[in-house]
Amino acid sequence: MENPLTPEVLADPVALTRALVDIESVSLNEKAIADCVEEVLRGVPHLSTHRHGNTVMARTDLGRSQRVVLAGHLDTVPLNNNFPSTMRGDLMYGCGTSDMKSGTAYALHLAVTLPDPRYDVTYFFYEAEEIESRYNGLNLVAQAFPEWLEADFAVLLEPTYGIVEAGCQGTMRSVVTTTGVRAHSARSWHGVNAIHAAGEVLRRLQTYEARRVTIDGCDYREGMNAVRINGGVAGNVVPDRCEIEVNYRFAPDRTPAEAEAHLREVFAGFDLVVTDAVAGAPPGLEAAPAKEFLEAVGAAPIGKLGWTDVARFAAMGIPALNFGPGDPNLAHHPDEHVEISKIRDGAATLHRWLAPA
Repeated sequence: MENPLTPEVLADPVALTRALVDIESVSLNEKAIADCVEEVLRGVPHLSTHRHGNTVMARTDLGRSQRVVLAGHLDTVPLNNNFPSTMRGDLMYGCGTSDMKSGTAYALHLAVTLPDPRYDVTYFFYEAEEIESRYNGLNLVAQAFPEWLEADFAVLLEPTYGIVEAGCQGTMRSVVTTTGVRAHSARSWHGVNAIHAAGEVLRRLQTYEARRVTIDGCDYREGMNAVRINGGVAGNVVPDRCEIEVNYRFAPDRTPAEAEAHLREVFAGFDLVVTDAVAGAPPGLEAAPAKEFLEAVGAAPIGKLGWTDVARFAAMGIPALNFGPGDPNLAHHPDEHVEISKIRDGAATLHRWLAPA
């Protein structure tokens, strides 16, 4: 197809957002959008551009004393009668408008239009953020070309509604199992009902008091919830097994090992198996570029409630923040949209931060 990312579009972050939204790129189908982005970046003389799978990386090499990363993912969740984009007044509707093609547009706009940033900048346009980690473009780059990720500070352009969300929570999934004895439901007293036994697990969750933790002035509220229950054999059998899947979102002052220990304390007496765990990320506010970025934003940061790829940078010792124009409450919503004014304000903020004095 003809590349819709023309020089006129690239010069305007609003037009660029719409052009990116109108290239369908549901996870694992990012080739077309990655091709367009790569073609643009390879034509920019102040950038060196590389590609791994459907992840495109471009960087300046100006000899600056510090390097920063701007990273945005190219994929979206599946379409839901919200493609292509539409405009209604100050709002742009469509799949990916909030999460996160409006943020990704920032990186592409600046990569093309700012040849002499005050820091050296690495721009990432990566695949498969919305699905399992094994497909994630940053994860694949970390395995194949970890040197591409090296930096002093990173900004992940996730939707934050124009404020800085610092760090992120860790997340852990586990399965709590109750057991019983099978019996005919007509003679249930001969058995032990494992689903009934799950009531105690649910009671502990119902009465659980989640921690609130303040780190570097940012508040993180934890959460522990049952997200799935599986049990039962047949309509006339007392079940002998019930599994309750529990998702625990924990503050970044806890390691996954500490989070697991806390889960085992909460569900003492029950069989518990951890099925998935990833660490959170501390706020990352102390790096000099981070302080200067916060000055450009002009508002106090808050803690990120949720997990994002800032944790991948934090694991490498690179402080990272989340910042983007979209409303995180609209991510994955059929009515997903972004405010035009937020796109323009955020683009101006990033330009103030990166443009030479």
